[in-house]
Amino acid sequence: MPIVGQSTEADWVSRFADEVIAEAERRAPGKTIVCASGLSPSGPIHLGNLREVMTPHLVADEIKRRGYDCEHILSWDDYDRFRKVPDGVDPSWSEHLGKPLTAVPAPPGSVYGSWAEHFKAPMVAALAELGVEYRGISQTEQYTSGVYREQVLFAMRERARIDAVLDRYRTKAKPAEDGAAPAAKGRKPQQQKGKVDEADVAAAEAAAEGSGAANEDDGSTSGAGYFPYKPYCSVCERDLTTVTSYVDETTELAYTCVCGHAETVLLSQHDSGKLVWKVDWPMRWAYEGVVFEPSGVDHSSPGSSFVVGGQIVKEVFGGEQPIGPMYAFVGISGMAKMSSSKGGVPTPADALQIMEAPLLRWLYARRRPNQSFKIAFDQEIQRLYDEWDALARKIADGTVQDADAAAYDRASRTAAGPLPVTPRPLSYRTLASVVDITTGDDEQTLRILRDLDPADPITSLDQARPRLDRAQTWITTQVPADQRTRVREEPDTGTLAALGDTERESLRLLVDGLDEHWSLDGLTTLVYGVPKLQAGFAADAKPTPELKAAQRSFFALLYQLLVGRDTGPRLPTLLLAVGAERVRKLLGA
Repeated sequence: MPIVGQSTEADWVSRFADEVIAEAERRAPGKTIVCASGLSPSGPIHLGNLREVMTPHLVADEIKRRGYDCEHILSWDDYDRFRKVPDGVDPSWSEHLGKPLTAVPAPPGSVYGSWAEHFKAPMVAALAELGVEYRGISQTEQYTSGVYREQVLFAMRERARIDAVLDRYRTKAKPAEDGAAPAAKGRKPQQQKGKVDEADVAAAEAAAEGSGAANEDDGSTSGAGYFPYKPYCSVCERDLTTVTSYVDETTELAYTCVCGHAETVLLSQHDSGKLVWKVDWPMRWAYEGVVFEPSGVDHSSPGSSFVVGGQIVKEVFGGEQPIGPMYAFVGISGMAKMSSSKGGVPTPADALQIMEAPLLRWLYARRRPNQSFKIAFDQEIQRLYDEWDALARKIADGTVQDADAAAYDRASRTAAGPLPVTPRPLSYRTLASVVDITTGDDEQTLRILRDLDPADPITSLDQARPRLDRAQTWITTQVPADQRTRVREEPDTGTLAALGDTERESLRLLVDGLDEHWSLDGLTTLVYGVPKLQAGFAADAKPTPELKAAQRSFFALLYQLLVGRDTGPRLPTLLLAVGAERVRKLLGA
């Protein structure tokens, strides 16, 4: 029995869970509640695509927490056609255009057996690290094993009704001046059957996309009418085919291919083809009984697959459209809207190299699906970690807002239990500075981390992992070489010789206080306090504008003498990293 009927929490996840539970009880009381996602492994599955999974995951997880039987299904659209050879891949891969993604060889150098598996594998690993539980469904397996056979036959029998729904949304194409059909159907003279060149592919795809009636999302038309099923050619394996006839009583389907092949098959036994997308998606809603599924903004405009699918699932398949929000795009600091058609877009696996799984989950949990946000791969990641740690402190002392607490909880654990955490979650900003200065040397890193809190020192780097490892990866992969910190080997004698009395006195006060203040907090007090003491104030005095200016000048001097720049890592961390004896040497003491 459910533990809780309705949430009193204010976060968006709870509100959607309320709606989904109510809708599921209306549709099929007592049955498993199905939330769904879909991903195409046609290329790198990026952080924008992750929102397609995280939104239903968070809602399904909340429903499970309340004691309901809920399942999150993830359809891998690996039976989709191979559309484009990406930059950086051998142009010879163009010979596979139009084949199912599972029939296309993986990119050169891959250890995987197909294009689909190559791009699916890192996402599977990332979802496991993120604690996302789901039932994966390969659409290649569904179609080729005959799971959808009755649905395919039904759609073909109901093709006139499907065509009528689609016709409400089609943009009518201008007729050709001479009344001719689109070019590039059939094969060229002297062409060998089964062979297709790029001109054939381009012309066939232009014909398929040239009008609403022939758009591959809709299906294809021929002299015999409209057909929502697209066979893959048994000779060239591509979907550059046209259905020329179909007999309901016998299920005999005839088709021709651009490669020159033509044949007649029994659709009741034919498992090499699929329903076109605008029919396939609503068919799956009905087949799986999906109650909740979000959609991207590109699927939610008039005439889009989500809108049209809502009509087809109701009028043809006798099902209901899932409820679910339109989700906004996810960007990267400094980058515009992502597109999977472009190379080099960061993936969840990339993000998990520089941040812990709970933090990445939090970025999706704290924003409503219709709110866009950015994921930081630049210096902003340090501020995000500061915000995350501050939230943890608010939860610990009971000063957190309810919605913020809910987002933190969803990020930190699932219905199955808590996600792994760093035992001693030291400041990411501090860890990044330390590994930058030590260039990842474990012995030096441990020495510095041990000095951060002498009263409760870290005794092993494992206590700071995996956060330490994420910070090190960020420094080595995301910070340009000219922004890395390089501590001077020898004192800057020229600058030291030119110092005035006030500057020399500030260095003396700092050096004299090192031993007494040798901890992160102590050195923080010291470096901020030296200009105050010189001005005749107590070390804990409130800074005035004049004091702030004096502090900035003092900090710039220390950076110049220690690292040869006007800025650098936080000075207390830098001093700990350099070590007291070397600091004294570089400051001329």
